[in-house]
Amino acid sequence: MKKKELREAYKLKRKNLSETEIANFELNIYEQIFKFDFSNFQNIHIFLPIEKQKEINTYPIIDFLKKQKKTIIISKSDFKTNTLQHFIFDELTTLEVNKYGIPEPINAKEINAKTIDIVFVPLLISDQQKYRVGYGKGFYDRFLSECKKEVVSIGLNFFQPIDNISDCNQYDVPLNYIIVPK
Repeated sequence: MKKKELREAYKLKRKNLSETEIANFELNIYEQIFKFDFSNFQNIHIFLPIEKQKEINTYPIIDFLKKQKKTIIISKSDFKTNTLQHFIFDELTTLEVNKYGIPEPINAKEINAKTIDIVFVPLLISDQQKYRVGYGKGFYDRFLSECKKEVVSIGLNFFQPIDNISDCNQYDVPLNYIIVPK
């Protein structure tokens, strides 16, 4: 299937998940992440969930990483250029939800994408080659292209990968890992 069809199908699938299904999926994903060895990584970028899109709640992951003294980095979206700016997320950071439902920092220290060690990536669906379908603006593909080549990218999703996304192109950046409920 093509990205546009997959985007619509998986937005609907996620919308139709029950609260219980989401809670069980999230717990399973958290358990997998909490077993990961983060000792060689310091700067960890993570997305904040768009609640109206039923994205995975990443706050428990953030709390876990903060307890390990990791620097948490979040983004602010520029919809004119479809790019992301990156900021340190700490106890002094104030968040504001933008018109798309994305929580964003309004008073945080900016950080360069080249300093990021791990990026947790939102997605609607992925394939066996670790390509992803997001919301279609290319924010994360551009962002991952700006990161150092050894950055570790980890997609988080409620759904098992499909065989193939038929219309990937040279601008699509495959992820290193996809974490889904087992």
